[in-house]
Amino acid sequence: MTHPGAPREPEGMAPGAGGCADTPILRERGQREVFCGLTGIIWLHRKIQDAFFLVVGSRTCAHLLQSAAGVMIFAEPRFATAIIEERDLAGLADANEELDRVVTRLIQRRPDIRMLFLVGSCPSEVIKLDLSRAAQRLSQRFSPSVRVLNYSGSGIETTFTEGEDACLAALVPEMPAEPGTARSLLVVGALAEVVEDQFIRLFAALGVGPVRFLPSRRASELPAVGEGTRFLLAQPFLAGTARALEARGARHIPAPFPLGEEGTTAWLRAAAEVWGIGEERFSQATAQGRERARAALANHRATLDGKSIFFFPDSQLEVPLARFLSRELGMKPIEIGTPYLHRQHLAHELALLPAAAKLVEGQHVDKQLDRCREARPDMTVCGLGLANPLEAEGLTTKWSIELVFSPIQGYDQAGDLAGLFARPLVRREKLMV
Repeated sequence: MTHPGAPREPEGMAPGAGGCADTPILRERGQREVFCGLTGIIWLHRKIQDAFFLVVGSRTCAHLLQSAAGVMIFAEPRFATAIIEERDLAGLADANEELDRVVTRLIQRRPDIRMLFLVGSCPSEVIKLDLSRAAQRLSQRFSPSVRVLNYSGSGIETTFTEGEDACLAALVPEMPAEPGTARSLLVVGALAEVVEDQFIRLFAALGVGPVRFLPSRRASELPAVGEGTRFLLAQPFLAGTARALEARGARHIPAPFPLGEEGTTAWLRAAAEVWGIGEERFSQATAQGRERARAALANHRATLDGKSIFFFPDSQLEVPLARFLSRELGMKPIEIGTPYLHRQHLAHELALLPAAAKLVEGQHVDKQLDRCREARPDMTVCGLGLANPLEAEGLTTKWSIELVFSPIQGYDQAGDLAGLFARPLVRREKLMV
């Protein structure tokens, strides 16, 4: 049975054979293999151009960020780590005094900063450093030129995409109130600027608006929010941000996520229906984009059609990716693992999945490795820590973190998204020759 809120079937696209809306979910709790939430800083600092992210953590945190970001030669990055030393851990130094000193020096050195995030880590949480109170104290000191906020990127209980969720949720209380009940659309989730610009043009052609984005490109230009705000999630891992927006009166527009031609069309249509846009105008506004996406996907379908795929839980993108790959490229998901499965936000996606797919929430990495080895899929989507060992065993892998760093949303990125999965198979085939 198709979920009652599922999008219309695109032309030439077979239904999802009942989907997975009512499929039992295997919930696993055990050893995990994921990045921590600090890595979200890598794409967030590029998006919010006048913000700075100061991690309060250990040298391990600093090394992680340097490894994740790569070497930046031509620009000074807008993130850093305030190292917690042994003296701090032993209580021999006042950590708050040390933090105040570091922040003061940072703001003096970087007068372009308009918003400073104090990002909690495992070490700062272990020593019970109250970054919330520190942010309030520092914000009062440096206001109005710099606002200081905090959120946790600790990897103790979070996955790496939850760092973005925590950051955006921290921004919601700072958003100005929208006067009255005038309707506006808020697109929630960090998107590459090229993708954001494409969506702006599409919504303008549809007659949907005004359209704003969270996060905005500049911290000083946060969008307003109120009872007239309707919001679309661009990412499936923003449950905390969605709750914070709803608490301020905004209303969520349920929709699939804008991956591939089908997902992007259904995502746009969900907003168009709220704005009362007719089918004729919708078709005219999206026709060229849909055609470009289909043509780009056709270039990769021969490589991916019929290939099996296995998802380890990592980014929370797994469910919409599985929908995209199965319905638009003919791949066969064997197991779809995801760290957390938000049934309400993923209802449309679950209804479009192949009924035979196995859904797993959480992780017990040893058990899942056993199932993966037994299944011998054509492709395995997993974190960096598992990819090399599985490659050594003869399995073709795709790094899940690359799917978060890359622009993959929208019509014009559909072919690029398919290419991310096609290339490992093409490479494997060439190496086998």
